[in-house]
Amino acid sequence: MAERDAEIARFLNANGWAEAKRTPLAGDASFRRYIRLTDGTRRAMLMDGPPPQEDVRSWITVAEHLGGLGFSAPRVFAADAGAGLAVIEDFGDDTYTRLLDGGADERALLALAVDVLIALHRIPRERAIPPSLPPYDDRRLFEEAGLLVEWYAPAVMAELPEAAASGYFDLWRQLLPVARAVPETLVLRDFHVDNLMGLAGREGIEACGLLDFQDAVSGPVSYDLISLLEDARRDFQPGLADEMMARYLAAFPDLDRGAFAASAAILAAQRNAKIIGIFTRLAVRDGKPAYLVHIPRVWRFLEGDLAHPVLAPMHDWFAEHFPADARRIPEAGARP
Repeated sequence: MAERDAEIARFLNANGWAEAKRTPLAGDASFRRYIRLTDGTRRAMLMDGPPPQEDVRSWITVAEHLGGLGFSAPRVFAADAGAGLAVIEDFGDDTYTRLLDGGADERALLALAVDVLIALHRIPRERAIPPSLPPYDDRRLFEEAGLLVEWYAPAVMAELPEAAASGYFDLWRQLLPVARAVPETLVLRDFHVDNLMGLAGREGIEACGLLDFQDAVSGPVSYDLISLLEDARRDFQPGLADEMMARYLAAFPDLDRGAFAASAAILAAQRNAKIIGIFTRLAVRDGKPAYLVHIPRVWRFLEGDLAHPVLAPMHDWFAEHFPADARRIPEAGARP
């Protein structure tokens, strides 16, 4: 830790922030941390993404790309990508989460976020996707879906038979081509209220600040919308998710509704299975049990996703291998 602190001090000194007051912000589920820098009237944020756990290069690439497209991603003032350090624009404290907790208009904030996706998805694919961006390929999607059987299953049951796990992945192999039957775009991947900010003094889509997009990929246009509307940490007022889905679809009259609905259901199910696995892993491996409280909500989302006809075989798989009594919060001290 002392060595890292010395590296940070050298970086800040080299970039004109040696005298800045440092105020750490609350951490999240990753190894990355943020420290607010205050030096008189100057403010910025230090992003500390220690390698090899983190790689700030992808964040910087996507931030600069989004800024070039007219979206509000933090500007990069200085960076040492090899050291995992960057001084970036400070967007303040008004995350969507904080604004909503303070009584802000839920409909207006979500509508703005949806409008950001509409604007992004209207950009031709060749402009929207940075050349170096990796694809959201089947290998990555399989690995993510596998977190449910790798971490959650052992925490709530004696054993998931090998044949059952094999059948689970066979079903995903059949479903993923259907999920890809929609246009492709830049997918930010963690597009939800914890990573969106209200920016006072900016108009239109620029009033929505974007954070935490270092894992961006190229993939189906349906993904970020379901990430927003099926928020693992938050319930929205009844009917609002359907209203926002309709808002998005109204902007794309030529988009095949059936194909989009199937894609959204499949990717929502994949994402929610992944999240159940991740939240369990955070508790079991990393000693961060706070996320377990959200697992019942994620199960409700997953059950809703599985109701789509395209997911009928996956619905049956879950009914057989994860009956109601297995859809519970695992013990924080469980072992995979």
